[in-house]
Amino acid sequence: MANKTKNNNLSVLLGAAFLMATSAIGPGFLTQTATFTADLGATFGFVILVSVIISIVAQLNVWSIIGVSGMRGQDVANKVLPGLGYFVAALVALGGLAFNIGNVGGAALGLNVMFGLDLKIGAAISAILAIGIFISKEAGKAMDTLTKILGAAMILMVGYVAISTAPPVGEAIHRTFIPEQIPFLAIITLVGGTVGGYITFSGGHRLLDAGISGEDNLGQIKQSALMGMGVASIMRVLLFLAVLGVVSKGMVLDPANPPASAFKLAAGNIGYKFFGAVIWAAALSSIVGAAYTSVSFLTTLAEVVNKHENKWIMGFIAVSALMFITIGQPVTLLVVAGSLNGLILPITLGTMLLAARNKNIIGDYEHPTWLLILGIIVVFVTLFLGIRSLSGLKALF
Repeated sequence: MANKTKNNNLSVLLGAAFLMATSAIGPGFLTQTATFTADLGATFGFVILVSVIISIVAQLNVWSIIGVSGMRGQDVANKVLPGLGYFVAALVALGGLAFNIGNVGGAALGLNVMFGLDLKIGAAISAILAIGIFISKEAGKAMDTLTKILGAAMILMVGYVAISTAPPVGEAIHRTFIPEQIPFLAIITLVGGTVGGYITFSGGHRLLDAGISGEDNLGQIKQSALMGMGVASIMRVLLFLAVLGVVSKGMVLDPANPPASAFKLAAGNIGYKFFGAVIWAAALSSIVGAAYTSVSFLTTLAEVVNKHENKWIMGFIAVSALMFITIGQPVTLLVVAGSLNGLILPITLGTMLLAARNKNIIGDYEHPTWLLILGIIVVFVTLFLGIRSLSGLKALF
């Protein structure tokens, strides 16, 4: 029985890690990485390094407080300041909806590349598949299995393309530690895309739903957070190397679809088909993660959502798909949402840090001072970077 419980826990911990990672690895993740690599070259390695350090500090703080308190993010926020939870929930849910429109679009594009399907038909098929996850009575297990399979498949495919391009690894390592410039917009965009908005809370909320909480389980909770960051970071590095191998040879990416052109230039038609499979897997897993986490922010604030959580998740996916099919993919909205996700992080992380010293929330738990101090530094760094990045957004309007 003990071994069975241990195996079940490991499965849930991996599921939560992959849910967080695959929530981060969406169509925007692919486009951002390809675009910034083309613009910055090997220096993008430095951007990845800084964003990973910031993201790990944010995740460890947030997952620890959620896990120890046994409360979801919005409830912690309401305990810190009455009403703050409703504000955070609104920010996260609206941001999640904006991203999910893009996720549906990414899934539609993936099926179009692989099978030539019309984008609207591809969007509908992908949404139906995602909704099917939550029809099951074992939706949590189904979600864990889906994210693990899709996450592993993406890493293998991108790894193949990275090897095919023979990137200048030595230069990439050199510029990772000695960059040619400090690109503020790129850093805050990557942080926003890795731990911004709903993504920070996806794995932590999944662990709560699976009954893994409390100080006794804190070691496992932190392990799951680090695994999630590890998966997202491996994917980011492999994709960076794949694109760097292309642009370092003087090839020019198509600005209309940077990642697709990178895969095609790297490995011909099979590379292009791989891109279709990767973006579809990335988008489908992100559709599931965005819908699940966005609705999880509403369950404890509205009883009607709590009673019919899976139905609300399915409705969230359906609305996202309908908005894509009827309105299209609002590119500018998605870019703005990506940067604003980074601006949400100082608010959500700052709230969690305030909770870390509130005995009414965490009881007798002593949150590590070093982690608290690093968290405070990240709040101010991301706030500074976010404000600096707003000047970069002005070019969109």
